[in-house]
Order: sequence, then C-alpha cells, then structure tokens
Amino acid sequence: MHVGLTHFLVVSAILFTLGIYGIVTRKNAVMVLMGIELILNAANINFVAFARYGNFGLGGQVIALFIIILAAAEAAIALAIVLNIYKTFSNVNVDEIDKLKE
Repeated sequence: MHVGLTHFLVVSAILFTLGIYGIVTRKNAVMVLMGIELILNAANINFVAFARYGNFGLGGQVIALFIIILAAAEAAIALAIVLNIYKTFSNVNVDEIDKLKE
C-alpha cells in the first residue's frame, strides 16, 4: 500500500477538525491552546505534504519550521497570560476573562 497525498490531507483534516472542536467547545484556556496547537500541526502536515508531492523543494519544510517556532513563542506567551489569569481569578475559564476590564 502506497501512502499518498490524500492520506496526509485526511490526517490533516482530522487534526484541524479536532482543533476547531477543542476551541469551540472548551471553557478551559489550556484546552483552547491545545486546540490551536492541533490546528497549527494540521497546517504543518499540509505544507510538508504539498512540498513533497508537489515538487516545491524545501519551501514547505521551511514554512513548517517557522510555524513550529511561532507555536513555541505563542505557547510561552499564552501560558504566561494563563498563569496571570489564574493568579488573579483562581481559575482559567475562558468565559470569565471579560472581567479583566474591571
């Protein structure tokens, strides 16, 4: 059995769908961040698969590397924000973040 572009696109679509589901249905900020990471990983799979099967050279791998760096920076900043929210409110529910205005 040969693994082709379609297989990678199906895995990527499943990861993207799970990421969107995690963002929409969760109230916990850490779970929302995990959903964002799933979406970024789905994009990485697409870039690498299209670079491999579309003969685009190393462009897809370079973009995927930049996305990984972006995800690491996003995780560090977002976790710092989540820790600040936890210190202020003693929970990390997304629906209570609007109280930061007060």
